[in-house]
Amino acid sequence: MPRSRNRHIHRTRSVLLICLTFAFAGGARSDEPADTTDPFAPARARMVERHLDGRGIKDDRVLDAFRTVPRHKFVPEAYQRLAYEDESIPIGEGQTITASFDVAFMTDVLKPVPTDIVYEVGTGSGYQAAILGQLVAEVYSVEIHEPLATQAAKVIKELGYDNIHTRHGDGYLGWPEAAPFDKIIVTCAPESIPPPLVEQLKEGGRIVIPIGSRFDQKVYVFDKIDGKLVGDAVRPTLFVPMTGRAQREAAERRARGEAPEPNVP
Repeated sequence: MPRSRNRHIHRTRSVLLICLTFAFAGGARSDEPADTTDPFAPARARMVERHLDGRGIKDDRVLDAFRTVPRHKFVPEAYQRLAYEDESIPIGEGQTITASFDVAFMTDVLKPVPTDIVYEVGTGSGYQAAILGQLVAEVYSVEIHEPLATQAAKVIKELGYDNIHTRHGDGYLGWPEAAPFDKIIVTCAPESIPPPLVEQLKEGGRIVIPIGSRFDQKVYVFDKIDGKLVGDAVRPTLFVPMTGRAQREAAERRARGEAPEPNVP
């Protein structure tokens, strides 16, 4: 057989072998296509593996939301290199984007389902709202700091979340015209539970809220049963204080020499 024909057959067999190898390799992970357009995708996957799944967050829907939402879009550009570390990051107005595990933990214990209407106190960067936007039907989120409310709304709109509704205001008061809510999540810490939140939570609904003084807080999970909150603390935490009316009421109690009234069941 001529040498040139031997070379041709060899090349043909090599190409066929390479094609088969890629076909089988690709078929094994056909449900997880590589993201070649987002340079942050590998960092996001590592964040989920190390800081969420590796620390006990097992709900597949929650983990998928964290793999999907681009956290780096919600932090100032100067801090984007830290976006997928388990760190709180300054976002302005004395506020931070909550560490990724804490966001995941709060989301996990909220137990969101696709039909939920959720109210969030403290939009902040908008990241928690975006995570919930992947998991529920509608999110209503209020931020007391107007520059943060404006920036969060901008990022949320750019990312195409048309099921997330934001506004500037005092989250203590809730969002009466959108109530009642299936779930409520609070991402700042009052010293007691704002009564409007209890009123606007559906019977059978759930609220996840950090409660306590500046350096003595716990995350509580309550379900509304027969019009009352029933539940308990689930872990210590450290959130920024709830400002606005909640902060004024706490200051007034201290001025009168009264002890904090956490009104925790």
